[in-house]
Parts: sequence; C-alpha cells; structure tokens
Amino acid sequence: MLDQVRSFALAAHGSQMYGARPYSFHLDAVVGLLSPYGSEAQIIGYLHDVVEDTAVTESDIRQHFGPRIAECVRLLTDAPGVSRAERKARTYARLATVVGPSELALVVKVADRLANVRACVIDDRSGLHEVYRREHPAFRQAAYREGLCEPLWVELDALLATQPPSTDGF
Repeated sequence: MLDQVRSFALAAHGSQMYGARPYSFHLDAVVGLLSPYGSEAQIIGYLHDVVEDTAVTESDIRQHFGPRIAECVRLLTDAPGVSRAERKARTYARLATVVGPSELALVVKVADRLANVRACVIDDRSGLHEVYRREHPAFRQAAYREGLCEPLWVELDALLATQPPSTDGF
C-alpha cells in the first residue's frame, strides 16, 4: 500500500522540486520519520502536501484513501491567506483544536516540520531556518500534545533552540 500511495503522491507532485532536489526527497524524509508511528501515519505523510500544492482535492483523497486519511490531509493543508504569517496563523489555530483520532495529523505535521528543519541544516538555509525558529513557539503551542510523538519534538526543539551560524538571505 505504501508504494501505491508514494506513486500517487509523486505523480500528483509531478516535476515539483524541494529546493534543488526532487520532491520525493521531502516526502521520503517525512515518511521515514513516521515509520515508528505506523502505516496510516506514513500514508498521510506521503499525502500531506498534495491538496495544498497540486490539483488533487480533498474529495480525491477521500475517494482513494478513505475519510480518516482525507480528514488528516485536510488538517495539514495550509489555510488560505495573503502572506505566510496569515496562512500559518490560520493553520495553527485549526491545529490547536484537533483532538482524538485526528491527532495523528499532528504527528505528521511535526514530522513534516522536522524534515524541513533538517533540510535547512543540511543545505545551510539559515534564513529559512530562522523563519521556522521564529514560528516555533506558536507552532508548538498549536501542535504539541504531551506523549504524542516526544522524540520528534525533542529533536525539533533542539534544532530550533539556536540560530545557525551563516545566513542565506531568505
């Protein structure tokens, strides 16, 4: 099933890039972080950006993967807004209300953020790292649930506790 979901997501993302890398780099990084959380988390990990970044709709996700997966992908899709700050504020407000089985979306969101921050460190993208560092308190307040995915939070908190040494002008 994971191979089918990966193929679906990669076909949807088409020629999109993740920085200088194929988009598969990001999706595989997120899903790798999610392996301890089960196949459902991994499925959502492959699909987490498709509604936000491609022509795939929430209805398409529901039809192919069921209502629970579609609900989690909906929760992970950035709310519309004219700026990153506005989109993130709306998205974080929605994430803050998530309870029960849909909290699996929060695990995926943290894995996504951790994969993004790791990529900033690897690629020396200190400007983007700083954006994530500034957003982190609001992100953590919205998405953190005690005991849900502590190892991911421990690493994310540590990576965002300090500024990287160089700047890239982002």
